[in-house]
Amino acid sequence: MKENKNIIPVALTIAGSDSGGGAGIQTDIRTFAFHCVHGTSAITCITAQNTLGVLRVDAMDSEAVIAQMRAVVEDIGVHAAKTGMLLNQEIISAVAQEVKTLQIENLVVDPVMVSRTGAQLINDDAVKTLTQKLIPQATIITPNRYEAQILSGVEITSLLDMQTAAEIIHKNIYKNISQTSNKKAVLVKGGGMSGDIKGVDVWFDGEKLEILKNKSVETKNTHGTGCTLSAAITANLALGKDLLTAVKNAKEYVTNALNYSLDIGGGQGPVGHFFPLLEKDSMLNQLSFRHP
Repeated sequence: MKENKNIIPVALTIAGSDSGGGAGIQTDIRTFAFHCVHGTSAITCITAQNTLGVLRVDAMDSEAVIAQMRAVVEDIGVHAAKTGMLLNQEIISAVAQEVKTLQIENLVVDPVMVSRTGAQLINDDAVKTLTQKLIPQATIITPNRYEAQILSGVEITSLLDMQTAAEIIHKNIYKNISQTSNKKAVLVKGGGMSGDIKGVDVWFDGEKLEILKNKSVETKNTHGTGCTLSAAITANLALGKDLLTAVKNAKEYVTNALNYSLDIGGGQGPVGHFFPLLEKDSMLNQLSFRHP
């Protein structure tokens, strides 16, 4: 790292590009920026998508992904990193090995395997590689309901199920981590749940289990919430926050961004990452934001 590594916090996102700007690296970079963290990226795939859906996905060559990671880490340095959509087994395997080679710390893994509606996004071989090679290196993983079901083997229909799954996932993934190692955590997200536990998350670090709940926000424009949460956790870790504080701060950021979700396009719009500017610039208040 260069001399400025102790002055400018840097975060790296290893994820796909969303042409509609609602998720992926576009969301991650915006989230980093509004935490005053310099954002860098390694693009794993390019999507043609908008608020209505994904029209096309093109994978990057795994060597190109690795080259991006090396270019950033070997020159600029990275204080925290996150992974999002890695798309296929080859990219997942290459990224997992490079994370180890580059000794990347403060790794947030958003295990993008299944959408919050239950649609599987990568094949079974890719899921196996992600589970065995990358996830064990994570400082924290942020599975949604269906991803937590895969990782734990528990059908999740209640808050108790989420708690049980978090404990099982932690035990299975981090069973070989020594007691003297830095804390590792699992955050089972409840955005796909219903009723009173919709949006309620479960945190477990091997010792402490917490139920994390923020005020619920009713809006159809929630595209990119998972990316935003993991990116905000990453930014907070880059800023030197402890793991649980990073998660709580990130949840607060997402809640505020949902309050200013963007009603754009004909489908599901994104959350409003730049809500901190709204009180500073009256012109922004004239736009079509969804206000609290």
